[in-house]
This record gives sequence, structure tokens and C-alpha cells, in this order.
Amino acid sequence: MPDTVTKPEEFEEQEVYQEFRKLLDAYLASNHRKKVDIITRAFNFARQAHKGVRRRSGEPYIMHPIAVARIACEEIGLGSTSICAALLHDVVEDTEYTCEDIQNLFGSKIANIVEGLTKISGGIFGERASLQAETFKKLLLTMSEDIRVILIKISDRLHNMRTLSSMLPSKQYKIAGETLYIYAPIASRLGLNRIKNELEDLSFRYEHPDDYKLIKEKLTSTQEERETVFQEFIAPIHTALDKLGLHYTIEARIKTPYSIWKKMQDKHVTFEEIFDILATRIVFEPKEGEDEINTCFNIYVALTRIYTLHPDRTRDWVNHPKANGYQALHVTLMSPQGQWIEVQIRSQRMQDIAEQGVAAHWRYKSPSPTDAKMDGWIHTIKEILDDPQPDTLDLLDTIKLNLFASEILVFTPKGEIKTMPTGATALDFAFSIHSFLGTNCIGAKVNHHLVPPTEPLNSGDQVEILTSRQLQVKREWLDYVTTAKAKSKIQACLRKMDREKQSEGERRLRDFLMDKDIEYNTNILDKLRIFHQRPTSRKLLLDVADGQIALGDDDINFLRGKNKNNNSNSFTWRNLIPFVKSGNEQSAKDNRQSSITDSQSSDEQWLKTIDRKSVFVIDESTIDHCHIAPCCMPIPDDDALGYIDESAQTFTIHKRECEQANKLKSQFGNNIVAVKWNMQRGHLFETTIRVEGADEMGTLFQIAESLFKHSGLNVKGLNIQTDKGFFHADLSVLVHDIKEVHALCEDLLKIEAILKAVRV
Repeated sequence: MPDTVTKPEEFEEQEVYQEFRKLLDAYLASNHRKKVDIITRAFNFARQAHKGVRRRSGEPYIMHPIAVARIACEEIGLGSTSICAALLHDVVEDTEYTCEDIQNLFGSKIANIVEGLTKISGGIFGERASLQAETFKKLLLTMSEDIRVILIKISDRLHNMRTLSSMLPSKQYKIAGETLYIYAPIASRLGLNRIKNELEDLSFRYEHPDDYKLIKEKLTSTQEERETVFQEFIAPIHTALDKLGLHYTIEARIKTPYSIWKKMQDKHVTFEEIFDILATRIVFEPKEGEDEINTCFNIYVALTRIYTLHPDRTRDWVNHPKANGYQALHVTLMSPQGQWIEVQIRSQRMQDIAEQGVAAHWRYKSPSPTDAKMDGWIHTIKEILDDPQPDTLDLLDTIKLNLFASEILVFTPKGEIKTMPTGATALDFAFSIHSFLGTNCIGAKVNHHLVPPTEPLNSGDQVEILTSRQLQVKREWLDYVTTAKAKSKIQACLRKMDREKQSEGERRLRDFLMDKDIEYNTNILDKLRIFHQRPTSRKLLLDVADGQIALGDDDINFLRGKNKNNNSNSFTWRNLIPFVKSGNEQSAKDNRQSSITDSQSSDEQWLKTIDRKSVFVIDESTIDHCHIAPCCMPIPDDDALGYIDESAQTFTIHKRECEQANKLKSQFGNNIVAVKWNMQRGHLFETTIRVEGADEMGTLFQIAESLFKHSGLNVKGLNIQTDKGFFHADLSVLVHDIKEVHALCEDLLKIEAILKAVRV
């Protein structure tokens, strides 16, 4: 935490009142009714309630509620009720006052919002955050009752992210990861596009500071070049729009650092290979009595007379708004410099809704088709919540599936339009109509052609679902559905099937033990779970029912203590996590085998020595206690974090951008530890390099020659595939750190036939 200097009390009071004055000025400049008295009363009440309390940065705590209220007012456009609730949002949570006190002083509307905020403040978003499914349900149910609760909560999170520098590194990772995993998608789904972008960028800044700084520097260094391209591109557009007599603005829209980095990661490309950093936005005020949509298309026609249109990249969101209310006409045009530039055409009303989302609807008052879409989305959320989900992460993932706004339009056989997320399959479509159609779907007719249920759909497809009552839901369907409703219904069916299978496994186990005169109880079940290396008793019983575990004499010998290696306390779940720490295959195998006989109590003692508030150093003395997560396989110098699994007594290292790490940050934030690497090249770590290029004679020899130059490099495997004169190869190697990976990629790229060499 940076050093803080306490200012004189009079000066602090003056600063507090200045900030409150800015809040009032912003409110008075809005179109809301001017209820200054109740806002002032809420401010004075909150100031008194938080008197003497300071934030970690050292400033008076009341500055935080004021800042949250300003965001709610200025950046989302909320009115006096929300401003008061924002000023009071921490009073019930942090002081002796109750919701009843708030109701008596400020009325039921404000009290209900404060109560909704209090319910979720200590759950997945608070200090005591061990994510509970019921807490997350409270958030979503409260959101469906009064959308202002989540809007204020997003304002609260945005201010916390803006002031995150005063927090400990481990808290920064937890809060940033939670923001990226939960808040940014919710902000996007509610149409708060600008806030969504800022939340993503701030999370990126704290999770990957070096990458963030590098991209910002590259954006700055290329700014002049982009400005030249932009000015040349819009010059003839100005002339054309002036002839139409429009009141308009044209602005450059630059891709955010986070979205650039995400594309670099997803596509395995460099900054220089991203060609859509610059886009253009036209915002107009329609003439009195003129239709906004017609004006959008008039501008579209004018643009296509100037520049060549990309035929496959026109998006009509004006006639068919996204579910979050977004409206605009997107076209992509060829610039004079020979690059494609996207142009977004929208009215000022559409612009306000794009920036302020659902809150902007209240300002315009007029009914909108997007209101029905939002109601439909909330109804889907309620449907998901009605289905009890024992796994909290399943619940989170299922809800997140419903947060993404990229959509396609699909038609029923009768011509009804159904809005589906991009990538939706025929199976998703079936579940969107009725659960019966989904659970009994054997295929579909798409545009009168027979396709499997897993077939992805395209915008404009007409779909007819084919069913059979004899069909049973398949687990692999989860890999092909993209909608929350389909996933939740499939999981419900699978849970029912698993319960039946689990009962069968228990029956078989009971019969087996009874035949050997051994009583069935939870202690016996747990011993067998450990013996067969299953994470849960449920998994053990399922595998018994499936025949994956064949019960026999070894089980009885183990239970009766006749197994010479029997030591139920020696097992830790680390043996389920494959990892490589040396260049010797046998050594890696020995590491895994010896881990099984490590003392669990020893692990407990070592984990207790970790200071969760400090940065943990991964070096030669600590690496043998750490597990390298197989899902992301971090290596030295990667941005990484540690996760303490208290039930398994393990300390696992994940890359910070790892999806599993993001889930852990949201679920077990207090078990996240900041880490830094200080390895002295005493261990080797496995990683994979993807090589792509022209399939020419001698290329493989050149690759082998390049690998040979790197002394000590251990190649574990090479998988090459060729197609139509090109090849791609996955090269599995053991390295000391990222520098070796970069050096190897640079050498491979010196081979003329190779076009790409990146770590994947």
C-alpha cells in the first residue's frame, strides 16, 4: 500500500463538500426531477454514519459513496432514488443502522434498493467471499425485481477498480478476476458498453501490467498514423453528409487495450497483425419528423457511393436490435490506404442507449421492442434459477452463457423470428422453443436439408426440429450448446440420470461388501475413494456402476490393512495433476509417484507458512511444493498467481488469464496468492509451440537443425499435419522460462518457409 498522508480535518471536510457539490451539479444538469433535499439528507446521514472511517487509500470513507453516486448519475444516468441509495449503499453493511432505519428516514423505494445491495455485498463480491450459489441467486433475483440494484453495484465496482492501486496484490488479482468474469459481462448485457470496456481495461491493467503498458505504448506510437488514415477516410464522407443536410458528428473509435490483447491471445497474432484497431462512428440528430432508421440507410447509401463495401460485413442492428437494446447499422468499407474500416451509423438516441444501456430507456420513455427482449432475458435467468444447481461454478457458467450479446436471427417453420447467440446450434434452437423438443431432438431440417442436432446455425436459417421419444440426453451435448437454457436443461437431465446410476453403484458396492462381511458406511466409502483415486464418493459410485472400477480382492486387502503400501493419510490429490519439473521423463514420473506418499500433515504445515497478503516467491526452494496447473501450464516469467486448495492441501500455479483461474478468483478469492518467479534455471517446464508454414522440401530438417542449436532443449513431442501445400506442427518442449520460448520462436521464424511460430 502506498504511504498516505493525513490531511487537516478542515481541509478534508472542504474536499468532501466539493465532491458532493459536483454530484449535485451533475444531477441538476440532468433531465430528472430536481429532488435536491432528499439527496442532501442522504449525504448528511451517510457522512455521519461513516464518520471517522477511512478507506485503505487514507481518504475519508464518505468519498467512496459520493463517487459511486456520481458514476450512477453522470455515467449511467440514474435519478434521485438511485443517487440516495448509492450514497447509503454501505451504511447497513458497515454501521449499526438497519434497513428499517433507512425506510423510516428515506422511504421504502430507497430502503429496498439498499437492502438488495446489502444482501449481495458480503457474498461473491465481499471480503468474506466464498462464492455461494444462493448468494449469486440473490443478486440475479434482486436484479430482476429492481434493475437499479445491479446498476448501482456496477457503479460501486467501477469506483473500486479505479482505486484498486491501494489494495494488496493478492486482492488486486481477486477483484480484477472477479470483475472480468462477472461484472464486465453483466455490464455488457445491460448495454453499459463504455463501462464494460473500462472494467475490462482496468482488470487487464492489474492482471497483466507489462502487456497493458506495451499495448498502450504501441497505441501511442501509432496514433499519428491512424489519425492520418482517419482524416483522409472521413473527408469525402463529410462532403456527402453535408449535402444531406444532417446534424452529425464523426469520431474515431479505437479498439481498447484489453480487446486488442484478447485478440492477440485468441488468434496468436502480434499487435502489428491486428487490422481493425481503427473504426469510425457517425452519430446524427434526425430531422424533425424524420424516421431514424431511414436516415441510417440514407447515410449507408451515401457511403457506398464513395467507398467499396465489404459484402459479408454489414450488420443491421437498427431493424433488429440486440437483446441489450443496442441499435446501429454497421458497414465495412475499403479506405484509400487499402484497409477495411468499419463504420457504425446511429442516431443520438441509439448512441445514448449504447453507452448507458437500460437506464437510457427511462430517459426516452417511449416503449421499445428491446424492453420485451430484456424481460425475456430476465425470465430466462429466473428459469435457470428455478433449477437447483449443486455446483456453483456450473451456475455461474450457465448464467454467463446468457450474458453475451452477439446474436443471429433464425426462423421457425412458420416464419417466426427467434434471436439466438452467435454459434448456437440446432439443439440450442430446440431448447429455446420447448424443453421437450430439446431433450428428444434427434436432428433438424435447416433450410429443408437434414442436419445433426449439433449443427451450428447461421443468421437467416429456417429450422425445423425432428424428435424421437426413445432418445436419451447425451453428456457430449454440453460441448455443442451455447445457450444458458439448453445447458441448464441438459445438466438437469444428466443429474437425474447420474442419481439413478449412483444408486446402482451403491447397490453393487453394498452387495460386494456384504458378501465379504464388511459393513457399508461412510468411512469405508471414503477409504475406497482414496484407494481408487477418485475426487468424490459420488464419482466412485458412478464409476462402479459404469464398470470403470472392478471391485475385487485388492479392495478387500486394502480395507483390511493387508496392502503393504496402505497409508490412507499419505494420499494427496496432487497425483491427479500431471506436471513436469525436470527434463527427465523418469524424474517427472518419480515426482508424481513420490507425491502420493508425501505426508498430508507436512503439506498442511507448509501451506500454513504462506502469507496470503504478501507476494509468494517461486524459486528452487519452493517449486517442489507447487503444482503447475495442467489447464494453462505456466512457465517462469508468465503473469501467474497461486491458489491454495485447503481441502486437497495443494498450492497450484495458474496463468492469470487462465479461465479456470478466473473461476477460482470468483469462487475462492481469499485463497488467491500473488506470486512472482525467481527461478535460477534449475528446473524445466513443459510448453507447446505452434509452427505454421509452407510445406516445402527440407523444412522439417531445418526445424530440427534450429532446435539442435538450443543447447539443453528437450523435445518431448512433435505432431505435424499437412494440407494443400501448408503444414502446422505442435512442438512440445521443456524450457526454463519465457525467454527461451521467445528465442526459439525467433530462430524458427528465420526459416524461410515458416510463417508463424507462437506459444499456445
